[in-house]
Amino acid sequence: MRTRVLALTLTLTTTSTGLAMPAHAAGRAVRFTDSGGVHVVNVRRIDDRQYALRVSTAALGRAVDVRVLLPTGYDRRPGARFPVLYLFHGTSGRASDWVDRGDAERTTAGRPLITVMPDGGFDGNGGGWYTDWADPRTRLGPSRWETFHVTQLIPWIDRNLRTVSRREGRAVAGLSQGGFGAMSYAARHPALFVSAASFSGAPDIAYDPVVSVGATGIVSYVAAFDNGVNPDAIFGSRLANAAGWRGHDPATLAPNLRGMRLALHTATGLPGPLDPPVPDPAAIGIEALAHASTASFHRRLEALEIPSHYDDYVLGTHTFPYWARDLRQHMDPLMRTFAAPPRPPAKTSYRSVDPTWTQWGWTVSLKRPKAQEFSALTNASATGFALRAAGTATVTTPASYRPGARVVIGVTRGRTHKVIRTAAGPSGRLTVTLPPARGAATTLVSISRPGRPSAAAGARAR
Repeated sequence: MRTRVLALTLTLTTTSTGLAMPAHAAGRAVRFTDSGGVHVVNVRRIDDRQYALRVSTAALGRAVDVRVLLPTGYDRRPGARFPVLYLFHGTSGRASDWVDRGDAERTTAGRPLITVMPDGGFDGNGGGWYTDWADPRTRLGPSRWETFHVTQLIPWIDRNLRTVSRREGRAVAGLSQGGFGAMSYAARHPALFVSAASFSGAPDIAYDPVVSVGATGIVSYVAAFDNGVNPDAIFGSRLANAAGWRGHDPATLAPNLRGMRLALHTATGLPGPLDPPVPDPAAIGIEALAHASTASFHRRLEALEIPSHYDDYVLGTHTFPYWARDLRQHMDPLMRTFAAPPRPPAKTSYRSVDPTWTQWGWTVSLKRPKAQEFSALTNASATGFALRAAGTATVTTPASYRPGARVVIGVTRGRTHKVIRTAAGPSGRLTVTLPPARGAATTLVSISRPGRPSAAAGARAR
């Protein structure tokens, strides 16, 4: 290894962009530029496929690392576009973990795939749990990790690299805490991802009452002892902010995952073939907890009749040799998914605790007393929808209508029925504000053109 490092040092060259790299990697370098709130602090090209980037954003308040693996020959195929795998590390991990410890560069070699591995915490601390923190005023700064990863990083990658910038070309996966993050992001943003995978993850932190006790303890411990902040800083108090926990919990949000290819890999924590002669007791215990969470999530998917690939290999601990194997086994199914992606759902059903959300082209904005409370859009299509929500809801449809087309909207809640005559806007969208509801209530909305019978909205939200 020392001989190799010396050889690389002696053969360093400088490209036209000013990036130092080995001579054998002296092809055209990618130029990464600022956009969408992401500022490029530093770019280091490690080899012909790998870049180590340092970026900053107001969402986090400080700079973090992002590793990028490009397909072999990316610079020689200027007209090609590639799908992207967003690959997350676990607690106390770093952006480089999957390359340094998880064999990601060799596993993805020869595949037409871009792999993006961002920090999910600051400088290897406990990690941000892939969410915008309930308390943005800790000593660590805003810690709006979901905003960074989903709202900023993904568009930034799409602008800087030749990606397939659609749901059909985007997947997410992660290990441990990153497995939670992958499933949480997929459940909260199903229109963004065609595939999601969890390796020894925690995809149930709030649905099963027994599992949630252990999950609450782990999240609180990571916040207090690894991050040095208030135990409730990440998701808020488990008692006072139960909706916030459930609103980021993949098991609670599992109905949102319909139509996505899902994969779950887990073991029981019993030492297996890839463990050292004396296994790490902590790795045994943590994997046992991850197994309980993953098994609970799998049961939830089965109850909802949502298919998934469930690999419980029983013998194995919470260590990188197993996650590297998980990634290798995940590659072929992932590439088949990219080659033949599942169709989006014919009708949109989505639930969220957020006061405003946009999915599948639908936008729901709520004015209500509680900041976090579930709303659910069900069976939404061009002919109508059902919405269960409290407060006053304004719903904007996708661009499903001819601009200026006149429509008749029927609004029914209980025994009350109202007819609204309006027209689609210049973009072909409709916007309708529903009557206020004192508590969570279901409103049925039908949409039809004048002179045609209206179609009833979908079934009531469950």
